[in-house]
Amino acid sequence: MTATNIRPAEGKLGILTVGLGAVSTTFITGVLMARKGLAKPIGSMTQMDRIRVGEEALPYDCIVPMAHLDDIVFGAWDVYPANALQSALYAEVLNEKDIMPVRDELEQIRPMTAAFDRNYAKRLDGTNVKPEMTRWEMMQAIRKDIQDFRRATGVHRIVVAWAASTEIYVKPDDCVHATLAALEAAMKADDRERIAPSMCYAMAAMLEGCPFIMGAPNTTVDIPAMWELAEKTRQPIAGKDFKTGQTLVKSGFAPMLRTRCLGLRGWFSTNILGNRDGLVLDDPQNFHTKEVSKLSTLETILDGEEYPELYEDYYHKVRINYYPPRGDAKESWDNIDIFGWMNYPMQVKINFLCRDSILAAPVLLDLCLLSDLAARAGRYGIQRFLSFFLKAPMHDYRTGERPVNDLYEQYAMLKDALLEMSGYQRRK
Repeated sequence: MTATNIRPAEGKLGILTVGLGAVSTTFITGVLMARKGLAKPIGSMTQMDRIRVGEEALPYDCIVPMAHLDDIVFGAWDVYPANALQSALYAEVLNEKDIMPVRDELEQIRPMTAAFDRNYAKRLDGTNVKPEMTRWEMMQAIRKDIQDFRRATGVHRIVVAWAASTEIYVKPDDCVHATLAALEAAMKADDRERIAPSMCYAMAAMLEGCPFIMGAPNTTVDIPAMWELAEKTRQPIAGKDFKTGQTLVKSGFAPMLRTRCLGLRGWFSTNILGNRDGLVLDDPQNFHTKEVSKLSTLETILDGEEYPELYEDYYHKVRINYYPPRGDAKESWDNIDIFGWMNYPMQVKINFLCRDSILAAPVLLDLCLLSDLAARAGRYGIQRFLSFFLKAPMHDYRTGERPVNDLYEQYAMLKDALLEMSGYQRRK
């Protein structure tokens, strides 16, 4: 099968991550180990999944031209100066024996200075940051970093992905975020309250011809001004917030309740997490950004307007607690109060002992490879087919559009988009 409308994945693909912490180093180390045949990319849809085409179940790269792991070149920004080897060892996600076979490659990945505003992540205090500058200057400095990386590595294409900490919540503002002209004016006026550093990265990436992925719940590319920029630059954008542990469970279990017509009275979710992300989220302002993202999942799956007798008035609470002894080994508990025949109550308890970065790393890989594919296929703007990988999928709320949070509907969207790009038409 050939996809005639997609440019081939020729040459090297640069992946630039904002952040060189636990998620990024776990992702990079896993890809490098897989290239040597020393690890399996388990959890990666692009590497492990199969899609039925006619009578066959085919891997993604037999349906559409995907970039290969051997063609990826890594780079990053980070507020701390440690190289990828030092950062991977510090994160303590992977065992040393799973890092050392690629230590030479990891040592060569040294982070560029980060465009950073400590007011957006008060728990971080790194020294590898750019000097004081306006938001517009910050964006231009990031553009130069991308240009320098392209020249130094000779990559043909670049994807930029935010894998850094959660910023404090920025409420969308019609005066600043509604149009590209207003956003640019606010940057030039150095509006630090309504222009987050992540917005500078997103704008710089798109202006440099790079797809941009928002892997945290930040208000960044989910505003009309950024959609306008994506249309203007013809770049794909995806976000927001990697769907890993508790929300992955929620997006899979909630559809079961709806499909079985079981009612919901309350869903209480709590987490303990001890890595740097947990430290940042221990600040109430940063947690609020995450809370908005996590709370949105149930609303579109268990719709009280569509099923008032079942979901009109349930109680939903989310908590994240910083607990240093756990490190990256996150634990989540869900208590779900449901009701069934004749309104009799029942309960479901879910205790997920997961590893945050182990789940996030393949999601980051898939988002980068599929965003690159989308760009080569001429797709730009919001990439709804990537909702499968995200906690709070982007959507155009101006039109009344609602995001799809049902995991199985999201998977169907992913498969259909790949088949559409390949030119294959499903039988009706």
